[in-house]
Amino acid sequence: MSGVPERRAFVVGVRPEKREEYLQLHRAVWPGVEAKLTECGIRNYSIFLFGDTLFAYYEYVGDDHDADMERIAADPVSQEWWTHTDPCQVRIAEERTEGALWQPIDEIWHLA
Repeated sequence: MSGVPERRAFVVGVRPEKREEYLQLHRAVWPGVEAKLTECGIRNYSIFLFGDTLFAYYEYVGDDHDADMERIAADPVSQEWWTHTDPCQVRIAEERTEGALWQPIDEIWHLA
């Protein structure tokens, strides 16, 4: 893993009728989900809520982001987790990543 983090941010909507369910899930994220994220180079991961908008930020310290994202997507625990979280979400941004609910957003400024 590289020592220089790559910052990533994403946005998605939370369905108002599923908001509490989504929040409840994230009060106790499954240990297997967290372990796979860590194993795949994800650090400093946060999800913020503003109204019905979710904003996620993480730092990637691995060597091949796409390959690590594929490893997460192939993980049975992560797949099961998404059967609970995905129905709570709705895409609210222009589709830049085909088929994804969470869409990447561009960093425009950073203070180190």
